[in-house]
Amino acid sequence: MKRRIFFALFAAVSTLTASAQKITLLVGTYTNECNSNGIYAYDYYTTSGTAVERSSTQGVVNPSFLTYDPAGFVYSVNENGADSKASAFTFDKTTGAFRFLGSQPTNGADPCYILADDKNVITANYSGGSLTVFRRNPDGSLSAPAQVIPHRGRGTNPQRQEKAHIHQVQFTPDHKYVVVNDLGTDQIYLYRYYPVAEKGILMLQEAIPVKPGSGPRHLAFSPKGEFAYLLQELDGTITTFSYRNGVFKRLREDSVVPVGFTGQIGAADIHVSPDGRYLYATNRGSANDISIFALGADGLPQFRKRIPTKGEGPRNFAFDPNGNFLLVANQKTGNITVFKVDRITGDLTDTGNTIKVCSPVCLVFVP
Repeated sequence: MKRRIFFALFAAVSTLTASAQKITLLVGTYTNECNSNGIYAYDYYTTSGTAVERSSTQGVVNPSFLTYDPAGFVYSVNENGADSKASAFTFDKTTGAFRFLGSQPTNGADPCYILADDKNVITANYSGGSLTVFRRNPDGSLSAPAQVIPHRGRGTNPQRQEKAHIHQVQFTPDHKYVVVNDLGTDQIYLYRYYPVAEKGILMLQEAIPVKPGSGPRHLAFSPKGEFAYLLQELDGTITTFSYRNGVFKRLREDSVVPVGFTGQIGAADIHVSPDGRYLYATNRGSANDISIFALGADGLPQFRKRIPTKGEGPRNFAFDPNGNFLLVANQKTGNITVFKVDRITGDLTDTGNTIKVCSPVCLVFVP
């Protein structure tokens, strides 16, 4: 009798443990570069860093960047020139099923980043040089654009900075502001956020210039929100800021590019490890690597090493929720590389696990 009870308890605990080890990974892709269904959902196993495809959307055009809402909604851009849109889906974690709720035009070409909270959804429109705000309807679908804000200006690089090119929108840690990185004008813009305002959901607070010709792309905050790290695509610069109450103070500049490098630079994504001890940033172009920096109490990055990403075009990367693995989406070679993270040294080791998917652009873990 006792043996039966023991084995029953053991089986129950094993089932719970296995369930806890499996979460969902969402991947946004380009559908016009190869044979892609759009958004993919994978069963991801946190103990091994392996993934098994579970489901995907159909007929969704270029859902390159995604965001997930804990209420069970997925929002994506549809990066498609003048016909660009933002789309809303329900996602059932139990069945893996997507249900399309509809889309709205962004009124700005080629949105490349999307942000959401429980009131609004915001897109960064790269070619349009604008940002668009949509209200969320009670069923999770999107309203028509409630606010479209165009940027004006240009930078010193005539090929890449002939006009405004907004590349990222994100909330400050206190959720009072939205930070907007404009690659084309070499500025980051700070907008005050009024989520329930009838008009003026975003109101410009300040424009912060950065190094001419650098091309600000993505920005990451430290876990406690006291530092921010801006990665600039065109020259590979990382600018470190302190942040407090809507005020950015520039501290120092570093780089993901080694001294003497003569290849093409295409810095892409930047994140701080969940424990706040290390900073990571990818460089595409002819480098195709990821740089590792240690972070001290002063928040300043100290370069440690660069390693290849085992693919071409490392567009986006993400830590799994436990911080034990780091996944890199190599857009051009259609593979997601899984690295084991050494929590002590910050080093990355290739696990040999690879997720093959057409033109991966964005990685989002579902809590």
